[in-house]
Amino acid sequence: MAVEHIRKWKIGDVEVVRIVEVNAHEDPFEVLMSGATPEVAKQYDWLFPNFATPDGRMKISFQAFILRSGKEKIMIDTCIGNDRQREYPIFTNMQTSFIEDLTVAGYAPETVAKVLCTHMHFDHVGWNTRKVNGRWVPTFPNARYLFGRKEYDHWQMLKRTGGYPDFTHLADSIDPITNAGLADFVEPNLKITDEVTLVPTPGHTPGHVSVHISSKGQEAFITGDMMHHPIQLAETDRFGNFDMDKEQGLKTRKAMFERLGDKKVLVIGSHFSEPTAGYIVRDKKNWRFEVQ
Repeated sequence: MAVEHIRKWKIGDVEVVRIVEVNAHEDPFEVLMSGATPEVAKQYDWLFPNFATPDGRMKISFQAFILRSGKEKIMIDTCIGNDRQREYPIFTNMQTSFIEDLTVAGYAPETVAKVLCTHMHFDHVGWNTRKVNGRWVPTFPNARYLFGRKEYDHWQMLKRTGGYPDFTHLADSIDPITNAGLADFVEPNLKITDEVTLVPTPGHTPGHVSVHISSKGQEAFITGDMMHHPIQLAETDRFGNFDMDKEQGLKTRKAMFERLGDKKVLVIGSHFSEPTAGYIVRDKKNWRFEVQ
């Protein structure tokens, strides 16, 4: 079990829990942003040791978050999932303790009321389902799954036109939910509870959303893949290689940094390695991440 990676925050009355599936995976920064060499990363000493290795490689985690707001338990993204065939060998036929960790944290799947996917890349929808007797069935049987209408329609278009290299995740993680009648197609500014609201952050995908939490005068922001790594705060003019619309992704990040920067808003990075949460603060002409 990965219990040692369970982490909790309190935002007013809202509890946020992190469940890690892949911890501190290492890759060259150039995988994320073209031209981001180790020398570029080494300019920013605040990246070390949490977000970069001593030789200038990025550390990135694959994780999900679950919230308790009022009486509702809300899953934010569902990682990669076990038993899958994926484009990348590292994510194929995974066997992790994700469900057990959720239960240990106090969020057994059958108690979850809503599941929100910030977007429909494979690493954010996987545990929507699990394999039982050779069939993909909903992991959270009593939940409504909130899929962005624009996001869902875009992926259906890509599937019809062959506009993406691999659609396996739709078949095993999205279609079983819609077939079971558990999906609600929502707008990108949906207010999920009085304390939890979606924020449109397009670019990575057309219907991508982030999550804003406000309770008892405290605020937090779960990024989704609006950004993948804190280095993007410093290198604001570099395109993200994984963004479907690179220009829009750049504009969205810059606007959100201005909105969140130098304010007491706890930013929880969906792919940020431990400690995952912190504050965006001004650093010369750009920004840096100040860990909590």
